[in-house]
Amino acid sequence: MKLVRRRFLQLTAGALAPPALARVAAAQTYPNRPVRLIVPYGPGGGTDIAGRLIGQWLSERLGQQFVIENRPGAGSNLGTEAVVRAAPDGYTLALIGASGAINATLYQNLSFNFIRDIAPVGMIVSFPNIMAVTPSVPVHTVAEFITFAKANPDKLNMFSPGSGSTPHVAGELFKMMAGVSMVHVPYRSMAAGLTDMLSGQVQVTFGTSASTLEFVRAGTLRALAITTSTRSKALPDLPAIAETVPGYEASAWFGVGAPRATPTDIVNRLNHEINACLTDPVLQARIADLGGIAVMSSPSDFGKLILEETQKWAKVVKFAGAKAE
Repeated sequence: MKLVRRRFLQLTAGALAPPALARVAAAQTYPNRPVRLIVPYGPGGGTDIAGRLIGQWLSERLGQQFVIENRPGAGSNLGTEAVVRAAPDGYTLALIGASGAINATLYQNLSFNFIRDIAPVGMIVSFPNIMAVTPSVPVHTVAEFITFAKANPDKLNMFSPGSGSTPHVAGELFKMMAGVSMVHVPYRSMAAGLTDMLSGQVQVTFGTSASTLEFVRAGTLRALAITTSTRSKALPDLPAIAETVPGYEASAWFGVGAPRATPTDIVNRLNHEINACLTDPVLQARIADLGGIAVMSSPSDFGKLILEETQKWAKVVKFAGAKAE
């Protein structure tokens, strides 16, 4: 009987070993052909730059080209869906961000579930948004702004690059927590809104640092605060909104995702290489120039952030009554 049992265990181990060995071998040889990194935005913006920086690094480290494919549309949903539908083999990846967490509530009939269908690989960068006003608004601090806005309800126009964008929900979160009322004016892009803001047609924005910082540095816009929970090393002189409105936090973050069911060994290898990239002082400086902060994470930590952000922005979207445009 002992011999029979021993033979059974040997056969069982032999049957189980090949798939496990195959997974290990796949991870060791990955990638053996070019990899697509889909950026669900147009070229040239801070998101695209972050994707290209990480793509170039991975190409050099892993010896295969990581090809950036810009696929904008539907608030990042078109690009994300393309990755959801791709084979889960590590050869199609997505640059994912806060927009995916917001869209989960903003869009009523998505054909995918952002949390369920995207496997988190690793965080890359967090961009604080900047609360800025035109020089004509007679305030220099967040406290002064709240006082002015309460004395002038719906007299201030707050612009964003579209309903459900990170600048929009950052502003709506501020309205909700500070108890002020402003008129939201959606534009088709940050560039268009900033043009009108410089001419005084709109007065307030919670724009990303990558798009707003140059105007603040030039003195054409007045920065009041950043939207992260604490002051940013990239912008040390700007207070955080949370110093006046406790608990306030909003940021534009980006990382890499893959189709669900992508082998864990491949996800872990990519995560290791991304984290190695983020320790490079040259890349850290490049991200800082954009007003961002390099952020390392494990796949599980990144997944936890995605879940928390999805739940948080669901409340804000419902408060604002925001709808997909």
